[in-house]
Amino acid sequence: MGRGAPPLCLGLLLVFPWPVELSTTPGAPSLEPESSPTSGATPTEEGKPSPGPRPTPEPGPSEPASRLEPWPEPALDVAKLCVCDLLVDECDVNCCCDPLCTAADFSLFTACSVPVVTDDSQLCSWQEARYFLNPDAYPPTRIFQLLDQVNPNVFCIQAINYKDALSFPTPDIPTSDNFDKLLEEFNEDAFDLTLRVQSDARRATDANKTSRYQYKDPILTPAGFLRFPAPLFFSWCTHDNPAAFLVDQDIKCNTAFQGSKCTALPALSMAFYTNLSVLAVPNSSQTVNVTIQSITVQTLGGLRTRLKNTDVLMLPTLHPQSCSNVVLEADYLTTFTEAGEITGVTVSLVLGTINATALFVQQVFGIHFIQQDTQPIPLSGSPGYVVGQPVRAGFRSTGSGVIQSLNEKGQLTILKSSPAQDCLAVEGVRAPVLFGYNMMSGCQLRITKDSNCELLAPAVLTTLKGPNYPDSVASFGDSQPQDGPDWIEIINNFTKSSSCEVPVSFEFQVQWTKYGSLVNPQVKIVCLTTTVLTSALPQVGPGNESTIQVHTFVTFIDVSAPAKPGYKALPSIEASLPFDFFFPFV
Repeated sequence: MGRGAPPLCLGLLLVFPWPVELSTTPGAPSLEPESSPTSGATPTEEGKPSPGPRPTPEPGPSEPASRLEPWPEPALDVAKLCVCDLLVDECDVNCCCDPLCTAADFSLFTACSVPVVTDDSQLCSWQEARYFLNPDAYPPTRIFQLLDQVNPNVFCIQAINYKDALSFPTPDIPTSDNFDKLLEEFNEDAFDLTLRVQSDARRATDANKTSRYQYKDPILTPAGFLRFPAPLFFSWCTHDNPAAFLVDQDIKCNTAFQGSKCTALPALSMAFYTNLSVLAVPNSSQTVNVTIQSITVQTLGGLRTRLKNTDVLMLPTLHPQSCSNVVLEADYLTTFTEAGEITGVTVSLVLGTINATALFVQQVFGIHFIQQDTQPIPLSGSPGYVVGQPVRAGFRSTGSGVIQSLNEKGQLTILKSSPAQDCLAVEGVRAPVLFGYNMMSGCQLRITKDSNCELLAPAVLTTLKGPNYPDSVASFGDSQPQDGPDWIEIINNFTKSSSCEVPVSFEFQVQWTKYGSLVNPQVKIVCLTTTVLTSALPQVGPGNESTIQVHTFVTFIDVSAPAKPGYKALPSIEASLPFDFFFPFV
């Protein structure tokens, strides 16, 4: 409570411990509490609440007039309060205090959901509204009673002269408009520090917003903000939703369509998404124009054709039976710098033809962000792997997730066969491991009398593994590098014998399973094991040469469990019948 807030007034009802002689003159009211709190109630049926008069007792001859003054009028009119009145302009079921309910409605009620509505019980006197149904009447009617209650407690509130003391009002924030008023009400020390801190924070915030965009900041334009549609109730589009910085979105929504007015709706026009510019940074005059990256035209039958010329502005055109050049898809690609500055915005559009009798048109919108001078990480499916796409792999790094190569065909590779067929001469010639393709390649290792096993074995193994051999693979085709649980470690089975042996076989075994719904299962890699087989060097005589065949295998194995549809348990019927239900048959 502020310094200038008036105090809360409490009225005290004193109870004397010694006997007091009170007159019992006929006609004088008794000061003893009544046994029934319903005295003074005025019941009414079906009608509006009529609390009735509040009688003022006259003082008796032997009592002082001050002892018999009437209680103050209540601050609230409980006859007009109704906590169960929730529906607008409708009668709430079993809400006996709803003023919109009629006698016909009361005849259908089973009970009053809120039988008592009362004021604050801490007051010395308050009113209480009671509602109940009269079951003896036909049809049943509602009975209303307004009662005067007295608080027998020693400490009670006589009158509420400062209503704000019963709540916690929000204090006024000093501004340039109300500064003089607050200065008169409070002294300067009460809010001088608040003004100084608020001013410093505002200056820091404004300076920061001027220099860069931050995550989830609205992308501003000279006339407001970049509008990115969003679905509302029943998937209807709202075109006043601001696009947020660094928040990738892909949505579908419906726009009301009227064939005769298709040329007048801005949301269907190409100009609505292209004739604009955004601010490079907030609160600046530097702007970046939205450029058109591609325009694709879709016929009424669904055939799409990409236009070579993107400089033409194609506006909706009304035909007798259709409306052409209606925007069906709009996909924004925003380029930004590490300093939070937008450097480019492009949009890809799909324009289609809509039947004039259609009630709505479904539109697809997307906005994505990419940092300048970087390339997006390639995917191999979303979410599951797609047959023929490269298996994604990388290196685990402490604190940085997984590090991947931007070359999607150079993440997990095998030795590629070449015309030379020399294992030591084809190092660096690799082929990507494609999901779902069982592959085999090989080369020849020439052994002479001067071949050293200790040098030859690691060289062949390095050739089989390839440069930058990864240690982890992605479970899904769109697993993000920062999502550690979505990456599994490669299991390497290599047993080194006591004597020197040269690797002759390198095998990848990829185990995958079907994940998700039976209707649209997704492919998930659950295990990747590599096995290296070795062989001893053959004995070669002087001047002779021996050849060893070295192979690389890739095998994909489906380890999915058989799909078994699940069924809900049959409902159990729990019926309670009387013991003589089958009398007299049983």
